[in-house]
Amino acid sequence: MQDAAADSVVSVQSGESPLVLAMPHAGTDLPPEIAAQLNDTGRGLSDTDWHIDRLYEGLVPGASVVAARFHRYVIDANRDPSGASLYPGQNTTTLVPLTDFDGAPLWTTPPTEADAIERLARYHAPYHAALSAELDRVRARHGFAILYDCHSIRSEIPFLFAGRLPDFNIGTNDGATCAPALASLTERHCRAASGYSTVTNGRFRGGWTTRHYGRPQEGLHAIQMELAQATYMQETPPWDYAPDRATRLRAVLGPMLRAMATLDLCR
Repeated sequence: MQDAAADSVVSVQSGESPLVLAMPHAGTDLPPEIAAQLNDTGRGLSDTDWHIDRLYEGLVPGASVVAARFHRYVIDANRDPSGASLYPGQNTTTLVPLTDFDGAPLWTTPPTEADAIERLARYHAPYHAALSAELDRVRARHGFAILYDCHSIRSEIPFLFAGRLPDFNIGTNDGATCAPALASLTERHCRAASGYSTVTNGRFRGGWTTRHYGRPQEGLHAIQMELAQATYMQETPPWDYAPDRATRLRAVLGPMLRAMATLDLCR
């Protein structure tokens, strides 16, 4: 059972399926003392994985869901706690982001190293403790666990990548984080979806969550899905959910996730 402090930064819905959905970037909570340090750009929260919880809600019966409540500007739950870059040599944001995805500063009073250490303990660690515990519970029940890391991002961000991002961006760290059967199933469903584009291990190969937990030889299979936000929402403020587009996308995601939940990946 989580303690009250953990409950304030992460929510957990435990299910009976081998599938665990992780949502590290859908939270929008900002403690007042941190909000006061952000500038107007930072308080706009533009890099949120908007509406991800709504998009995936109810798509696969029995799946567990672990979701961070805090915003990624507080600390990024999908970054290496050591601060090491996931994509050396490329533009990216850091463990405690100093800029947004367009390279614009976020802070009036930038966080210090001491702030980062405190936020690791208060936010990052409880999120991953909850996720790790849920994966362990599921693996003990089924003999394996599938971590599906839910993400979304604006489809055009020149600071991070050239051109327009494909609709489905599948990340397995070049095949290292999951069984081939899981990657193949995901690719098959995405590529069969009319009107959508798909890439595997392109600009996004899986964040720290996917790379850290993806140990298929130990019965832990992790895959990241980075969706282009144009597939289900308005990509400019006020970041509205687009029900028609979302319904069409859910018709692809639902069968894919339900098929994942029926895989037998026991060693």
